[in-house]
Amino acid sequence: MVAVSSPGNSSPPLSGLHLLLTYQCTFECDHCFVWSGPFQTGTMTLDTVDHILAEAERLGTIEWIYFEGGEAFLYYAILRSGVLRAKAQGFKAGIVTNAYWANSEDDALEWLQPMAGSIDDLSISSDSYHGGIDGDSNPEIARAAARQLDIPVDFISVAEPETTGTLPPGESPVLFRGRAAELLASKVPPTPWQQFTTCPWEDLRNPQRVHVDPFGHLHICQGISIGNLLERPLAEILADFRPDEHPIVGPLLDGGPAEIVRRYELAHEDGYADHCHLCYLSRRSLRSRFPDVLAPDQMYGRA
Repeated sequence: MVAVSSPGNSSPPLSGLHLLLTYQCTFECDHCFVWSGPFQTGTMTLDTVDHILAEAERLGTIEWIYFEGGEAFLYYAILRSGVLRAKAQGFKAGIVTNAYWANSEDDALEWLQPMAGSIDDLSISSDSYHGGIDGDSNPEIARAAARQLDIPVDFISVAEPETTGTLPPGESPVLFRGRAAELLASKVPPTPWQQFTTCPWEDLRNPQRVHVDPFGHLHICQGISIGNLLERPLAEILADFRPDEHPIVGPLLDGGPAEIVRRYELAHEDGYADHCHLCYLSRRSLRSRFPDVLAPDQMYGRA
């Protein structure tokens, strides 16, 4: 394998590839920024998984392969084969799940046992959006089963949007993009749009991990594509990526979401819930202008 670094810098190369195995999900969470839900479309075939793993192996810098969604366990045969194949190729394998499948400890063990020894991280969503905390016990059951099988496991928890001050340990803030931009943004006081002058969540110039979806789109941030992995080799996409010349990444690097508004002279409100809120709504208004970059429809609630 030949390692390929990002052009023109000495930063650590891409080390994580996250496969959005499907946009479909058992839940339709208000905070979901990929618009997952029971009626969503777009799922990888095993051939697509194999192609992505081969590209990752050729790149030579990828350490982690994550399988997520949507809900990856909905397509269990593809998930199981993908995890086992990723591990056999020398990658560390992770899964993100809502644990809908863990109705009892015996059930959870049955689902996880075939992948025991191959899963290096099991991240389970457990918060009020997923029925956790005071509701569904599936995440706790899944965590207990994973520990029996010596599978590294932890919870992912997203705080309620009204949460102020320091977040409780282990909780992450809502990012107001995707469905959250429409359903949750009104729950927090708006901040003047001119103040959103950075992208605080992603390393857009030297990404350490990217997402690839069932259609091949390589997302530097969900809904911002830098190429299509089913049309061009991963190494070629990364070698040709020029952040400052990208129609969305460039403005974000120059001055955050506020710069997208200024550069493209977009209509806007006086205030927004956060950086992601302004960025997402600005991107959505530019989709007809940059259809290959701001893709796919699923990321913008249009599928």
